[in-house]
This record gives sequence, C-alpha cells and structure tokens, in this order.
Amino acid sequence: MLPSPMSQNQLAHSQTGRWWLGAMALFLIAAGSFFAWRMWLSYENAQITRRWTPISCRIVSSRVVSERPTPNSAPAHRVELRYEYEFNGQTHTGTRLRRVEAAPTQHLDKAREKQLNYPPGSAQTCFVNPATPEEAVLEHASRAALYSIWFPLLFVGGGLGMLRGALKRPRM
Repeated sequence: MLPSPMSQNQLAHSQTGRWWLGAMALFLIAAGSFFAWRMWLSYENAQITRRWTPISCRIVSSRVVSERPTPNSAPAHRVELRYEYEFNGQTHTGTRLRRVEAAPTQHLDKAREKQLNYPPGSAQTCFVNPATPEEAVLEHASRAALYSIWFPLLFVGGGLGMLRGALKRPRM
C-alpha cells in the first residue's frame, strides 16, 4: 500500500513541528557549546601554573583560620600559609596555595589535614610565574574539567542530530 499524500493541515503541523525541533536543536547546540567552552577555559587556566618555574621554597607559617561568614552560619575553615622563595636573586614571600583559592570548608578536620601537608620550616616546591616573580603557588589546579568535557559535547551532538532531522524534507 502506498502512502497517501499529506493534506494541507498535516503539512502545516509538520512544518510547525520541524520549526520546534529546529529551535530545540539550536538551543541544545548553543547550551552544550557554551558549557564545553567554559570547561575548556577551566582546563586552560589549570594548565597555566604547570608552565611556571618550579623552585624550592620554605614554609614560614601555616595555620588554620576559622571564621563565621554570617552570625547564624557554621564556622568556615581555611588554611593560611606564608612561604619564602628566591627567584633571580631576589627573595619573595608567597601566600597562595593555588591561583584560584578554594572556598573555605565547614570541616575542620579537612582544613587541618591540608595544613599538615605544609608544616612551618619545611622545604616545599613552589611554582613561580617567570613574568611576575611575586606570583607563586604551591599546588596546581585540577584538570578535571577536560575529563568531563564530553558531557556537554553530548548535547551538541544530540542537537546536531535533531537539526538534521528537522531539516529533512517531509515525504508527500
């Protein structure tokens, strides 16, 4: 049995459906592309300190600081560090663990565990920005964003498939 030709009403509904599918596809492509781009930028930012010069440094002070962000909130804890290093014959003082500091934690034990990694007087390796020697960090940021970039790319791929289906000519 041959398919019957589409009526004008069916054709109009088909056109509306194709427009809707096309709009949804473009939204998925745009959203997936935006989040993939943001994850790529996060990965690139994590790579920056890996190009810096590793230098020996000495921890001067290391302590856990506790504070209440608001009167009714639980205390938040963070590690406060100070270290000294020499770069190009000049002595510098650093205070950053990472380029972008992590938010304070409500878990005192986690903050103390992090602090124990940097006891005062210990020798560590810090990474110094050769262009701005006053800028140094003790740890690199995570590159996890690159390992997860496939997820928003699934939305881009799905949107492209939907767009392909929306652009197909209906059979008459």
